[in-house]
Amino acid sequence: MSDGGRHTLYTDGAALGNPGHGGAGAVLLDGSGGTVFEVGVYLGRATNNVAEYQGLILGVERALAAGAVRLDIFMDSELVVRQLEGRYRVSSPALRILHRKALLALDRLEDWTASHVARAGNADADRMAGEAARRGRAGSLGVGEEIPAPPPA
Repeated sequence: MSDGGRHTLYTDGAALGNPGHGGAGAVLLDGSGGTVFEVGVYLGRATNNVAEYQGLILGVERALAAGAVRLDIFMDSELVVRQLEGRYRVSSPALRILHRKALLALDRLEDWTASHVARAGNADADRMAGEAARRGRAGSLGVGEEIPAPPPA
């Protein structure tokens, strides 16, 4: 569980084809940089933008469940970050629903920031989202299923 300090959340979405097999990924780090969780979920058929929003929602909801209350969020989707900031309109009906769901989750936090980061700076969340999409395409994950956690060391 969290100590209530500031956490860093990396989120990403992947679509193998656009639309195609989708995956959402999120990685939460504590204030010392230690990993609190890594999660990847298979989404089924999704566009990249839908997958990006699903990664954000997944990450924020899991961070809340872990006790995080202050998040610095990093994503490689400039579109989603700008839409969260209100700088870009959300014109797609499907994205409007996810945008609202994301804002509702973010409203449960004491404080949050969202920043765009280059894909290389989001490698772990990218890996989780991509792996979930690939496993779903291969049939080893069903829609909504998570990548199994590695066994404890």
